[in-house]
Amino acid sequence: MGITSNHLQTGPGGAAVPRLRKRGGAAESEKRAALAGLASAEAAVAGAAPETGGSPEAPTDLTAAAFFDVDNTMMMGASIFHFARGLAARKYFTTADLAGFAWQQVKFRIGGRENPDDVRASREQALSFVAGRRVDELVTLGEEIYDELMADRIWSGTRALAQMHLDAGQRVWLVTATPVELAQIIARRLGLTGALGTVAESDDGVYTGRLVGDLLHGRAKAHAVRALAAKEGLDLRRCTAYSDSVNDVPMLSAVGTAVAVNPDAGLRDVARSRGWEIRDFRTGRKAARIGVPSVLGAGALAGAVAAGLAYRRRNV
Repeated sequence: MGITSNHLQTGPGGAAVPRLRKRGGAAESEKRAALAGLASAEAAVAGAAPETGGSPEAPTDLTAAAFFDVDNTMMMGASIFHFARGLAARKYFTTADLAGFAWQQVKFRIGGRENPDDVRASREQALSFVAGRRVDELVTLGEEIYDELMADRIWSGTRALAQMHLDAGQRVWLVTATPVELAQIIARRLGLTGALGTVAESDDGVYTGRLVGDLLHGRAKAHAVRALAAKEGLDLRRCTAYSDSVNDVPMLSAVGTAVAVNPDAGLRDVARSRGWEIRDFRTGRKAARIGVPSVLGAGALAGAVAAGLAYRRRNV
C-alpha cells in the first residue's frame, strides 16, 4: 500500500494530501508520480492568472489548451539551474559547490551507475534546500532572479507559439519540474495562464524540505496534464503539448497534437516515427551550448542543486 489516509502532508493552499510510504517498486513510483501530478494541478488552478480584470484575457475556446515544457523549450537552459546561480550569488552556497555537485550528477547520468537507492535519495533531497524558509521569501527571490538571469533567455519562437494559442482564445500552461512557485513567476511574466510544477510541502507558509509526491518529471507531467484537464473541462484531444525532451513523451502522448521543440536526439527520433511536428529555434552553436542541461534532465539538476545546498549547510 503506497498511500495511507492516516499519513498526511500539506500541499498547495494548505490542503491535506496523502503522504506516500517510502517503498520501492514501479507501482510506488507510479503512485508518487500521480500524487505529484494531482498536487501540481491543484496548485496550478489556485495560482492561475485571473480571467477577468487581469492578464491573460478570459479564454473563449474553453475545451482546448496548450502545454509547454520550460527547460530548453520555452527557455534556453534549465530554469532551476539559473535559479541556483541566483541563489549562489546571494551566498546561499558557492558556485564551486554547484559545479561540483552538478558534475557528480553528470557522471551518474552518463555513466549509467544509478541504482534505486540513489534515485530515491535524489528525489528526497530535491528542493530540500528550502527547508525552514518561508514560501514568500523564495517567491521574492524568484522574481529577482527571473529578471536577472531568465528574462533574456526566453526563446522568441516558442513564445510566439504560446501567443498563437492565447490569440486563439485558449489557455496556455507551463509544465515543468521546476518548483511551482518559480514556474508560476515565469508564466505570469510571459502573460500565460499559469503553470504546473513540482510542489514542495509547506506548513504555515514555511517549507518542510519534502516534496508532495515526486518531482514533476516524466510520467508525473502526464498525470498533471490529465488532472488539470479534468479540473478545467479540457478535451485533451483538442490540446497541444510542446517539449524538447524524450522524457516528456508521456505528456506529449496525452494530447491530440504533439510538437517537438529544439528536440534532443531521442525525441527527434520519436517525433519522426510518430509524425509529430518538429520546431527548432537553435543555431548550431546554441544547440551545443545548451546540450548539457538536456543530458542532465530536470530531475538531475534539481538533485544537484539540493545536494549542493545540503552539503554547504553541513560544512559552514
